[in-house]
This record gives sequence, structure tokens and C-alpha cells, in this order.
Amino acid sequence: MTDSTARRPAGELEAQVLAALWAAGAPLTPQQVQDAVDAELARTTVATILARLHEKGTVARTKAGRAFAYTPTVQDADGLAARRMRTELDRGRDRSTVLARFVSDLSDEDERLLRDLLGEQP
Repeated sequence: MTDSTARRPAGELEAQVLAALWAAGAPLTPQQVQDAVDAELARTTVATILARLHEKGTVARTKAGRAFAYTPTVQDADGLAARRMRTELDRGRDRSTVLARFVSDLSDEDERLLRDLLGEQP
């Protein structure tokens, strides 16, 4: 496999597609996303990525002629990370245990930040 055909890391293409949607600030069709992404991707690849993002709830779609136009449901990468964290929390069988283990793994600085966000004192 040459460098140009090497498999990309998981999530890289989704991140590129989302970045294009965030930068556009308006709904984009798969063709428009393909034009905006700085990569040599087939339109079908872009359409597949958009369909997967739609299944995950990361983008919304509306009919635009014969195609769909896609809009991100989160405003930025930080919102996406928060959504992923919430999704993982929802998958846990015992929310209190999941949260307790998450907090126990935080650095002291992150724990202080979380306490500040929750309005608590250490």
C-alpha cells in the first residue's frame, strides 16, 4: 500500500467532513462537502460518511433537490466531545458507577475544574 492509498485513522474522515460543515455555516450537499474537503475522496465516500454521521445524530439532513443537505447538530469539536461523553455515560449499566470511575480518573486540575463548573468547593 502506498502512502496515498494507506488507510486513514478511524474518525479522520468524519472529522474532515464535520470541519467542512462547521466552516460552511450552512447546509451542504455531499458534492459541496466533497469540494470543501481537502482530500481526494469519491462523492460516494463522502455520502457514506454523511449517512453514518446522520445515523449517529451528529448531523441533520434536509431534502435539497434530489440529494440531502447536511448540517451539524453540534456547533464545534468541543460539543462533539461532550456528546460522545454523554453517549458513553448512557451506555453504562450503572450511571453512578460510571460517573464515579470517570471522576476518579481525572487529574487534580480537571477535578478542580469540574467542581468549579458544578459550583462546589473542594
